[in-house]
Amino acid sequence: MTDTSEAPSIGRRTVLIATGATAATLAVAAAAPEAPTADTAATTPVAAAAVCTLTKEMTEGPYYLDGQYVRADISEDKAGIPLELTLTVVDDDTCAPLNNALVEIWQADALGEYSGFVGNNGHPGPDNGTFLRGGVLTNSSGVARITTIYPGWYRGRCIHIHLKVHTDVTLTSDGSFTGGQEIHTGQLFFDEAVTRSVATVSPYSTNTVPRTTLAQDSIYDDGGAASGLLTLTALGSSPSAGYAGTLTVGVETS
Repeated sequence: MTDTSEAPSIGRRTVLIATGATAATLAVAAAAPEAPTADTAATTPVAAAAVCTLTKEMTEGPYYLDGQYVRADISEDKAGIPLELTLTVVDDDTCAPLNNALVEIWQADALGEYSGFVGNNGHPGPDNGTFLRGGVLTNSSGVARITTIYPGWYRGRCIHIHLKVHTDVTLTSDGSFTGGQEIHTGQLFFDEAVTRSVATVSPYSTNTVPRTTLAQDSIYDDGGAASGLLTLTALGSSPSAGYAGTLTVGVETS
């Protein structure tokens, strides 16, 4: 299984119905607090002026679901190593930060399974169509901070996180968003040395699917930050403590 299919996107609400999500699950999601702008996290943002190049566009892949929640923590208690993302969105021509842009991500869990498609990587289980999906609005410095877990791997792809940047979205009463303009679709990548350490920790170590490395991946082009390679900083003395991941994302706004 690879992540390069041109399969059509499926709406989140369709998946919720198809997977039998309960009314209680929907009620909890709808009761989520107002959309965070992620202004309060402690991680220091990357200076916008440090990187002023266009971040490479990459395939959306087959696992995108529309209508996801606007929220700063997308982990939904999924098991895995903590990952604190700080993504700074800037205009690639002027380096000006983009305020109030929606930064949306979606990713596999520690066993390589995407919500809405659980079982595709050989690990069936509960599937609510929302775990490890969502996004936040950038603040006046162009910064979006999202709490998640270090992603796992699935057959044919290196470890990665999918990314979209939207402008002029409308927040909805159920904690999601609609409308706007999609100005960037890309992927975030992870240093191999860190991934090797993560892969030894449970539940990652129970994933028996062969892991594709950065060098073997068909999509990552060894372009470093311009191709979405995160700067990773350990949050403690062991991989289990987690990592901070930072990147300045240069996008075309015109």
